Amino acid sequence: MKICFIGTGYVGLVSGVCFSDLGNNVICIDKD
Repeated sequence: MKICFIGTGYVGLVSGVCFSDLGNNVICIDKD
């Protein structure tokens, strides 16, 4: 599954890592 997180604060980054560890293709985007 392809997942995109808009905002990589504490919640977005940890969620992205967890979903990636489960075998998903994850892209995290932040404006800073």
